[in-house]
Amino acid sequence: MKKITKARISRFFLPRSLSYQLLSRSLLILSCLLLFIGILQYALMQQFLYNNKAESIQSQIRAVPYQAWQQIKNNLGDTHITSQISSLRSFETTVAFIDLDGKYYDLSADVNYGSAPHLPAQDYNQALHQQKAQINYRIIKDSRDGNQLVIVQPVGSHGDPLGIAQVSTPVGPLQEVLVRQLTIFLFLSLGAFVVGLLTFLPILRRTLIPLSRMVETVERINAGNLDERLPSQQGQLEIERLSVSFNNMLKRLELSFDTEKEAKENMRRFVADASHELRTPLTSIHGFLEVLLRGAVTNPDQLRKALQSMYGESERLNKLVQDLIFLARLDRAPEFELKEGRLDLMMREMETQLRLLAGERAVNFDIEDDVHARFDPDRIKQVMLNLFQNAVQHTDAKDGMILVSLKQETDEITITVQDNGAGIPTEHLSRLFERFYRIDSARSRLHGGAGLGLSITKSIVEAHRGTIHYENLPEKGARFSVQLPSLSKGHQN
Repeated sequence: MKKITKARISRFFLPRSLSYQLLSRSLLILSCLLLFIGILQYALMQQFLYNNKAESIQSQIRAVPYQAWQQIKNNLGDTHITSQISSLRSFETTVAFIDLDGKYYDLSADVNYGSAPHLPAQDYNQALHQQKAQINYRIIKDSRDGNQLVIVQPVGSHGDPLGIAQVSTPVGPLQEVLVRQLTIFLFLSLGAFVVGLLTFLPILRRTLIPLSRMVETVERINAGNLDERLPSQQGQLEIERLSVSFNNMLKRLELSFDTEKEAKENMRRFVADASHELRTPLTSIHGFLEVLLRGAVTNPDQLRKALQSMYGESERLNKLVQDLIFLARLDRAPEFELKEGRLDLMMREMETQLRLLAGERAVNFDIEDDVHARFDPDRIKQVMLNLFQNAVQHTDAKDGMILVSLKQETDEITITVQDNGAGIPTEHLSRLFERFYRIDSARSRLHGGAGLGLSITKSIVEAHRGTIHYENLPEKGARFSVQLPSLSKGHQN
């Protein structure tokens, strides 16, 4: 029971609902504002009433003739004089006159109420030099522990002052007016508070409808519907910005899931292809070993053929493993020694090697002179060999033609390897640089390829901050183009 009570109290004072939090905090702010306004109104109203009362009494003092104050000073008991200042005397009001010598005359009519209060001499001296129109009053305690409003006013002509007139009156009636005004304000504030409580919550709930819809949409997304999106037009700037940000986050998550799915599929395909490629030479070697164990080892001709076949398969297996290791290094962190050099000289050095690989095919070279770049010579040679070997495999042994070119532009170097073969079918273009992907498996196996050459080539080119492209030529054949960053002329010098 105590736990339930504490929980309810906690929910009441610390509500978890956003609408109730906004409501409670808004009403708290409203209460503080009303309290501040009430205190400020009380202070201003009090000042106004005191000033107004003091100004009224000062006007009455100034209305008393000069002769009356002069005669008061000379003859205190004169009935005519008393009647002239009767407007200043009323119930619980005291009147006094202080002459220039500081002599104090008490003119109060109600002796039962008490004598007029005495102020310090410095207050009278200060009041003597004030302007007649200046409002000068003080609040002091009287003999009955009540507050008195004491007004002091110099009397006499400007050049011939007679003294100081002092009128004191209780502030109780003024306080009653203040209390009435404050009570009215408190009741009006309480009414405004109740009306705000009754009207603000429905309005707040209506305002938070877009946020409630967002919660429902997010719940559906959390249930597994990643295609769901939040509406971007809801009539509230903050909610719209939140919707756009959330939708962008969902888009990135969906893209990340698709990328992860594609990566898993590529890994699965890679493992399957690698296993298949490794199994083929291992199966061949195993078969030849079985033949030798059955007695072929005693036959020199069969032994030689078996050993030559196993040697060829082991070379193929070794090349496949080396390619896989090289690709793994490229994926992890390719570290090439990029040095400044002349790319044209390196390609001219390879001319003899490339012509030997081409056999009877016609090979033409169009190499621009003085081409400078930052490159790893061994890796760029590997790129050239892979592209050239690919062109050799896809062209006729006698009628084949291969063109190797090197061109330099302002900020780019282009290496092209072009052939007059059959080209590559359109359906294979999107997967041309995938690992273990081969257009013609029979031809690739015949030449010992495992479908890693173009993948390695692309990785090397990208490690040089370059790009590689393929295109089928309109007339016949295909062209591979490699773009590498060029060195500026100033940097070359």
